[in-house]
Amino acid sequence: MVLDGAMGTMIQALSLDENGFRGEEFAGHGSPLEGCNDLLCLTRPGAIERIHDEFLEAGADILETNTFNSTSISLADYALEGRAFDINLAAAQLARRAADRASDRTPDRRRFVAGSLGPTNRTASMSPDVNNPGFRTITFDELVAAYLEQIGGLVEGGVDLLMPETSFDTLNLKACLFAIEEYFDRHDVRLPVSVSVTITDNSGRTLSGQTLEAFWHSIAHADLLSVGINCALGPTQMRPYIEELSRIAPAFTSCHPNAGLPNAFGEYDETPEDLSGTLAEFARAGWLNIVGGCCGTTPEHIRQVAESVAGLAPRVVPVESEEPSFSGLEVLTVRADSNLIMVGERTNVSGSRRFARLVRENDLESAVAVAQQQVDGGANVIDVNMDEALLDGPVAMTTFLNLIAAEPDVARVPVMIDSSDWDVIEAGLKCVQGKAIVNSISLKEGEASFLEQA
Repeated sequence: MVLDGAMGTMIQALSLDENGFRGEEFAGHGSPLEGCNDLLCLTRPGAIERIHDEFLEAGADILETNTFNSTSISLADYALEGRAFDINLAAAQLARRAADRASDRTPDRRRFVAGSLGPTNRTASMSPDVNNPGFRTITFDELVAAYLEQIGGLVEGGVDLLMPETSFDTLNLKACLFAIEEYFDRHDVRLPVSVSVTITDNSGRTLSGQTLEAFWHSIAHADLLSVGINCALGPTQMRPYIEELSRIAPAFTSCHPNAGLPNAFGEYDETPEDLSGTLAEFARAGWLNIVGGCCGTTPEHIRQVAESVAGLAPRVVPVESEEPSFSGLEVLTVRADSNLIMVGERTNVSGSRRFARLVRENDLESAVAVAQQQVDGGANVIDVNMDEALLDGPVAMTTFLNLIAAEPDVARVPVMIDSSDWDVIEAGLKCVQGKAIVNSISLKEGEASFLEQA
């Protein structure tokens, strides 16, 4: 399947000024609107629909909606948070009309619409203040609420699938996936979900520090149609990561790279011939099911990509491993031949009087040092317990987990969230980007409660 290319690149080519973005409806809006590409779904719908048409004519099977920044969180930069639903609804309807026209012209080849859900302009697992590592500008619950609104507009507008993309912080993505499931449950509807992560550079990690394999295991619980990589890198730089993802993910895989790396002027120089040639190599190697383009890719890029992969066999999805895997910034897989898995228990107020005293006295720097000592001593997992009568368990768990997330040597191992209080467990899960271990839930409250919590 062929995905479309860069909506942002095509919008930039329109050379719109402030008035061009405002249109008549927002002529009196109190904040600058130039650069708010998503708003054009309301103020320049014809231009957006023509861009969709160009990508379809180039050979795209899947259109992405022009909604990458259409959460209330991101739209707040333009004082447009109150129009999030409207923008998503309009964007989905525009792409739906364009896709349906193309499908009508070729009834044997249906075109699809993917609702684009960007990562927002906030990060849930990192602090923007180096002097306050436990600080967060956004919470899991705030992300969920914003994504629920966006999803509502996209689904009502007629998308065929949802695509959280350009994920740089896995905790943000987990909030998005949670919101998707919440929306599906509330509205008795279910659509395919495709996700795409961004590997920021040759370190092979996300911006929030996870390796690709750790990222995959953090979201592998979700019911996904596909998982892929997009943005930040050109296809040549993506090669080792696409190969790795193809090996580890028991789902369809996608790749939509930038048109190379940006030059000194922020422009993309990779030609359609070069981009399509590299993606065709990936396809021939059996690594891909979905191909497309990200920043800098035009309809001509997509035309040549579509031609280069036509007739090539799609990747065969591997069988899912039965070995349990967990993750912090790095992955921990428990194999039959694994050595003893060691759990660091000193970050447990019930099991360490010293750690309990440090937490009660708010000496959190020393408390974090205890976690560091545990990992330095060989702990494969860090057990964190805040069940103490004098503590606000959910607050204490959140605060400590946010602090150790800023310590790469500690955060590389999975966390065991240890509590007999479900509120504490839930608070912990909402601030861990990796795949944590829960210790524990039980059938004490009945089977229905157990299954909901699980």
